[in-house]
Amino acid sequence: QVQLVESGGGLVQPGGSLTITCAASGFDFRRYDMTWVRQRPGKMREWVSSIGANGGPAYYANGVRGRFTISRDNAKNILSLSMRRLTPEDTGMYYCARVKELGDPYELGDLTDWGQGTQVTVS
Repeated sequence: QVQLVESGGGLVQPGGSLTITCAASGFDFRRYDMTWVRQRPGKMREWVSSIGANGGPAYYANGVRGRFTISRDNAKNILSLSMRRLTPEDTGMYYCARVKELGDPYELGDLTDWGQGTQVTVS
């Protein structure tokens, strides 16, 4: 079955950097767009970034553009999110998710499978 396992979260100081990853299995990873979503304390889940099935194009939410970089390794079935210049506002649980075929990667309702999340705390 589809499995998405995030890792790499942790505690980082403001201004610091962190890279989180998502290991995918159970499906043909290279055929699907992928998305990162986060849920900050007290807020609803929000779209962060997406990447096309073949590695492009990449899109970012306004609050992370220029600081976050999404990437993927289709040979290893790995999705990554490199985050820099982190602020306390970036604190939250970060989830990777698979976008349904022909779906809109920005729409949470078009994300068919989710990982369990990895916690990022900036403090």
